[in-house]
Amino acid sequence: MIKSAVTISLVEPARKGPFVFHDDLADACRTTAGLGFDAVEVFAPSGEAIRSLPLNRILKEYGLDLAAVGTGAGLLIHGLHLCDADRVRRQQAEEFIRDVIDAGADFGAPTIIGSMQGRLHAGTDRLAGMQRLQDSLGRLGQHAAKCGVRLIFEPLNRYETNLVTTIAEGIELIESASSDAVVLLADLFHMNIEESCLVDALRTGGDLIGHVHFVDSNRQAAGRGHLDFVPIAAALAKIGFEGYASAEAFPIPDSGEAARQTIETFRRVFR
Repeated sequence: MIKSAVTISLVEPARKGPFVFHDDLADACRTTAGLGFDAVEVFAPSGEAIRSLPLNRILKEYGLDLAAVGTGAGLLIHGLHLCDADRVRRQQAEEFIRDVIDAGADFGAPTIIGSMQGRLHAGTDRLAGMQRLQDSLGRLGQHAAKCGVRLIFEPLNRYETNLVTTIAEGIELIESASSDAVVLLADLFHMNIEESCLVDALRTGGDLIGHVHFVDSNRQAAGRGHLDFVPIAAALAKIGFEGYASAEAFPIPDSGEAARQTIETFRRVFR
C-alpha cells in the first residue's frame, strides 16, 4: 500500500523553497499526524543536525515514521556537489551525504540525492562529469547498503540541473553505478516539465521507482494544479509501487492548507 508523507525543512536558506513545513519540527509533526499522514520527510542542515534533533521522541509521540532525509543543504549551504571537477570538493560532497545516510539509517530511512548531483559548468566535458557522478553514486550506494537503507536518486528539471532530467536517464545512471541499493525518486513536478508522458515514464521506471514526490504541476499541493492523478495512481499500482508519496510543495496559501489539500487528494486517488 502506498503511504503518505509530507516534507519539513529545517534549513534557513531554504525558507522560500518547496517544503510544506518549515522550522518547527514538533508543530509540523503534530499537524501532520492530526491530518492522518503516515510519515514525514526531513530536510536538515546536516547529518549531525539530524542526530541533534529530538526526532525519535517526536515521531513516537505522534505515531509517525521517517520517510526519507534530504541532502540538498550540502549544495545550498556549502556549494558541494558530486560532479565537481575538484576532487577534494567532490570528496567533501560524498562525506556530507555519507553522514546524512548514517543519520537516516538510525531510523531505517533512505537518503535522497537531488540537487547535490550538481550542474556542469559551460565548457565542462559531459562524459567526464557524468562519470564522476556515476562513481560517487556507486560508492554512496555501497555505503547505504552497508547501513541497511536505500539511496534515492532524483532526476530534476532542466532549470535545476543539466545532468539527469528524466526517468530514462536516471535508470541509465543507476544501472551504470552498479548498486542494488540505489533507486529513483519520481518527482511529479520535475516530470511534468521533462517527460512527454508521466504515466509512460513511471511504467518505464518500474521497480526502480523507490519514492514519489506527490506534488502538482505548479509545485503546489496535489490538487491545486492541472495534473490528473488518477492515471498516475494507476501507473504506480501497475508497477507495484508501495513506497511513500511525499508532498514536496510550496506552503501555499499556508502550510496547514497545503498539507490538508495534499492528504485530501492522496485519499481520493490512492484509497
